[in-house]
Amino acid sequence: MKRTLYLKFLMAYLIFGVFGFIIVSSFVSTNTYQTFLKEKADSYYREANLIANTYATDLYQSTRTLEEVKQQIDDLDTFLNAEIWIINPSGRMILSSRLPINVDEAIVIEGFDSTVMGKSNYTTGTFFNSFSEEMLSVFSPIVADYKVKGYVVIHASMHDIMMLSDRYLRVCYLLLVILFALSLIILFFFTIMVYRPLKKITHATEQYALGNMHYEFTLDSDDEMGYLGASLSYMASQIARSEDNQKKFIANVSHDFRSPLTSIRGYLEAMLDGTIPPEMHEKYIGIVLSETERLTKLTNSLLSLNNLNMAGVVLDMNDFDINKVIRNTAASFEGTCKNKQISINLILTGEELTVHADETKIQQVLYNLLDNAIKFSHHNSTITIETTEKHSKVFVSVKDQGIGIPKEDQKLVFDRFYKSDLSRGRDKKGTGLGLSIVKEIIMAHNEHINVISTEGVGTEFVFSLAKVDDE
Repeated sequence: MKRTLYLKFLMAYLIFGVFGFIIVSSFVSTNTYQTFLKEKADSYYREANLIANTYATDLYQSTRTLEEVKQQIDDLDTFLNAEIWIINPSGRMILSSRLPINVDEAIVIEGFDSTVMGKSNYTTGTFFNSFSEEMLSVFSPIVADYKVKGYVVIHASMHDIMMLSDRYLRVCYLLLVILFALSLIILFFFTIMVYRPLKKITHATEQYALGNMHYEFTLDSDDEMGYLGASLSYMASQIARSEDNQKKFIANVSHDFRSPLTSIRGYLEAMLDGTIPPEMHEKYIGIVLSETERLTKLTNSLLSLNNLNMAGVVLDMNDFDINKVIRNTAASFEGTCKNKQISINLILTGEELTVHADETKIQQVLYNLLDNAIKFSHHNSTITIETTEKHSKVFVSVKDQGIGIPKEDQKLVFDRFYKSDLSRGRDKKGTGLGLSIVKEIIMAHNEHINVISTEGVGTEFVFSLAKVDDE
């Protein structure tokens, strides 16, 4: 067996892990960084806007001194952990939270351009080469007398944002590792509940393919896999039984053909070589004819059963009186019954009881059942044929007071060539096919036939037919 399913599942598991790490390291990492950057920028922008509308505006309107504003932005620097500037539109620095007030030596931001942010409220970089490391810079305009007097700029190190993003990313990696480890449970359950049972089933199918239909295996599972295993095992047992039946069929056919042929050949050779005198020829020719009749009957039965199985039973469905058919069939056995002193008791429902079926085929069923009943009945006994109605069905019963069928053999009576040990001594001319033909005919009518028997007491066969409602 090419063990690729488990390998494929394992590869899928590893690919899931690899792609999980790739997604976390790229997509999640980038989105986490951008999210923290945006949140930090929005937070600083609100603070910058607040400073611009209060302290910085007051400074430009001369309601607060440089020292007072410097004290305020120094405190905010400590709170925000960010450097705060107030600069003019030309780029000249008025105040810095991290530089002392120096009116004499002004610091000018070379190349300052207030439109550098575009539609955004922040920018990243060295802010016109003012820093040696990458910074997040957020600024808000200072408006007084409807004019932009300057800008409040807040600078924060990008290193802090990246550290925060990395901490979050490490949590994501940890969760991914935990998820990857927990998903091993799925792999474990797949191995126990799917792969191992499937491996057993595959091995079993290989055994069956090699012809070992008696190979047995079990799956301790109540799910679909267990049902599949049980179905496969049942199928193999049925095939094995079919093969055994086929072997038995061939053996029985060979035996049933060989016995009369051996007798015929023996008697003919004896007559030819004079072992049997001429005055005895008539007697033994009668025996030979009897044996040929047996062979003819066996051949016809085989052909009938083969036609039933191969082409299906072709039914000529019509309405007829089953009571009449029973009376006629019983009458045809009058001579046989007289020889064995057997009486046939008819218990029929009504004068007429109409059913919908193939009259010829049902007559054949009754003939075979009655022939069987007479064959295995004791002398001076009674055979009862009874019809009863129930709902939309007619039930026909053929019951004898014969030798009966052992309980363990009752499920086999409809098998081809089956003869119980009790019947072999009585059924010298039987083919063992009569009940098989009966069952095929009844099943073709979509009806059922059952057997009830007690050893030493008798046997009863009951079959059903569709009743025609009286109008």
